[in-house]
Amino acid sequence: MPWRIGPVDRAAGVMPDPYRVWLSEVMLQQTTVAAVRDYFIRFTTRWPTVKALAQAQDDQVMGEWAGLGYYARARNLLKCARVVAAEYDGRFPERYDALLKLPGIGPYTAAAIAAIAFDQSETVLDGNVERVMARLYDIHDPLPGSKPLLKEKAASLTPLLRPGDHAQAVMDLGATICTPKSPACGICPLYAPCLARAAGTQTELPQKTPKKPKPTRLGHIYIAQRSDGALLLERRPDKGLLGGMLGWPGSDWSDAPVENPPFPARWQEIPGEVRHTFTHFHLILRIWTTKLPDGFTPDDLVIMGKHQFKPSDLPTVMRKGFDLWRGQ
Repeated sequence: MPWRIGPVDRAAGVMPDPYRVWLSEVMLQQTTVAAVRDYFIRFTTRWPTVKALAQAQDDQVMGEWAGLGYYARARNLLKCARVVAAEYDGRFPERYDALLKLPGIGPYTAAAIAAIAFDQSETVLDGNVERVMARLYDIHDPLPGSKPLLKEKAASLTPLLRPGDHAQAVMDLGATICTPKSPACGICPLYAPCLARAAGTQTELPQKTPKKPKPTRLGHIYIAQRSDGALLLERRPDKGLLGGMLGWPGSDWSDAPVENPPFPARWQEIPGEVRHTFTHFHLILRIWTTKLPDGFTPDDLVIMGKHQFKPSDLPTVMRKGFDLWRGQ
């Protein structure tokens, strides 16, 4: 993992870079290591320090983030970088309480940065650690209600010496040996004390409260291009889904969306549809297109020249719409 410090360097006293620890932890929320690796390398190559990231343009960061989802994380990433650069001179605070006050940093991320980057004795509880604790202590109370108990158990094991290495070791144990399905109990270093292994219940744990099925919402988007190649876009409100990002003008997203073209014209529907899944719902979009009149000056919309427009600056769902439109 490109954000890790190897054991030889660590033994020689090399400490992890708090910026890289923070960036990796934010990226890894709800995302796999395999998916994050390339994003992390691109980010740190383009913005090698938190001060460099703080000076970046919002659209550039959002464009690099596209595909990782949960765009509120990217907005908070910029907010946090700017606070650290302005108020802490580019140095992350070391203590858990101070880290917790930074934008976008919750209890898990604050504990991870404090433990891994600064060797503070904080308890890091991610999904992998929850699974290890549930099995180690044979806890059948379902998540998320059992989180406090699982954290209590994890805290009882957190050492004063090398707590960052311990946190990463338990996370790695859950990711590689104590896996959700078919855990490799025979080679697990916690084989002997594991209560679930002794009871034969390891594959049943952790228990989870059943999730409600995701609803499907519908919507319309409108793509208009001027004779010189310029495109009509909108910037979404700062708050809410895809907040602050560029996208195509469109309708609401609901069971029965009302068609809402940005200006009167002969709009034609493009064959096909855009399908995308967010955290809480599935989305199906119909695409309409027409010519953008020369001299048209819209209220609250953006006309972007052919050479200014970059599909990579769009969130994934909007880029899917662009790709389908361009293909037609």
